[in-house]
Amino acid sequence: MTNEAAEDQISDMPLSDRALVDELSHLHNVPLAFSAELGRLTLRVKEILSLTVGTVLELEKLAGEPLEIVVNDKLICRGEVIVINDKYGVRLTDIVSPHEDFNYKAKNSNQS
Repeated sequence: MTNEAAEDQISDMPLSDRALVDELSHLHNVPLAFSAELGRLTLRVKEILSLTVGTVLELEKLAGEPLEIVVNDKLICRGEVIVINDKYGVRLTDIVSPHEDFNYKAKNSNQS
């Protein structure tokens, strides 16, 4: 999202929401780690050492399932892969609740 698009969204907000955005403006330039997770896989060291060019790794996620969008290790939304001018992008399809983030963390802490 461009700065112009973000500013347009803010200007369309109710006045009380804009005041909250203004109060948080000092946080606007704080960098956050953003990742889109296609899937996961657990391998043993022996399996990792045997990887070669051309090896196919089958992920746990099914084809067509949404990606999980994670910011600073917190699940915030889900989306689908799109291509924009020969680059990958993600179209957001679902904003998750804090309860879903808790389940995401519990599920993924078992895989580590």
